[in-house]
Amino acid sequence: MPVTRTARPAALEAVPGEAGSRSDRMRVRAAWMYYVEEMTQNDIATALGIGRVSVVRLLAEARARAEVRISVTGPLAELVGIERDLERRHALARAIVVPAPGAGEDPAPVISAAIGAYLSEAVRSGMTVGLGWGRTLLDSLPFIEARALEDLRVVSLLGGIAEAHRFNPAEFAWRFAQIFNGDAFLLAAPAIVDSAETKRALVERCGLKPVLDMAEALDLVVLSVGGIAADATTYRTGFIAEGDRRSLERAGAVGDLLFHFIDRDGRLIDHPINSRIMSADMAAIRRAPARVVASGGPEKIDALRAAIAFVRPTVLITDERSAVRLLREPE
Repeated sequence: MPVTRTARPAALEAVPGEAGSRSDRMRVRAAWMYYVEEMTQNDIATALGIGRVSVVRLLAEARARAEVRISVTGPLAELVGIERDLERRHALARAIVVPAPGAGEDPAPVISAAIGAYLSEAVRSGMTVGLGWGRTLLDSLPFIEARALEDLRVVSLLGGIAEAHRFNPAEFAWRFAQIFNGDAFLLAAPAIVDSAETKRALVERCGLKPVLDMAEALDLVVLSVGGIAADATTYRTGFIAEGDRRSLERAGAVGDLLFHFIDRDGRLIDHPINSRIMSADMAAIRRAPARVVASGGPEKIDALRAAIAFVRPTVLITDERSAVRLLREPE
């Protein structure tokens, strides 16, 4: 079945040169040449009088700024049966399975693209949307179709605003809200604090309760699953120390959702860190009528299966290899 690939740089509807800084025009022009005129990076470098490395940087920045939208049309028939099997096994309203990348390649980019395509359709005016965090979710932003919605509230479900990391939960929620012209509500606190007493003080005395109360009435929640390996985003970004990671692993954790660590059977583990997490209540998240879990990769199969058991998502977004393993292995 044919697959059609189209690209539309959103900022290229205006003629380059009419507005914006010189760097903005250069970036947009490079994106136009690459995605619309299908010029090679070397040809673009020659045309613009810059080096090829500069072209690569400009294209990456255009994607990061959500100035380029990429859509793929044409369903892949061989994936439909896998999606239906996942829906039946896990009582899903919808499973979205994307083609697996090459052997040994990270499936996160293709999963991010599928998240963006789904959210472009699912997010509507009047909604309260709760967002998790992580690389896979953040990288979905360039694939979301920008449009102005009325009365959209975007709630960051995890603290982290005090941490200057690329995968900061607050950064994702803020940029997501901008795409839809919505309002962002952030948990202005670290993701993990030093004690349960500090957590109570921040909630009760520092204005965080209204944000947490909003998370009690979500229409849609979007979560990615964190792994327990030392190279997972949670640990590479320094949110959780290596000593805590090893302790969590010994306690039976296979992964986490918003730093709520779960075992192989999808149960919260008994660990002191639970009382120090600055996040929305997981019971409220599980009550949201639309619950999206998106993740994949061989190192996350146990965590993904546990997350499905814990959250009972209505929508699952994953890659082909991960989906096959979820179906092949016993529940």
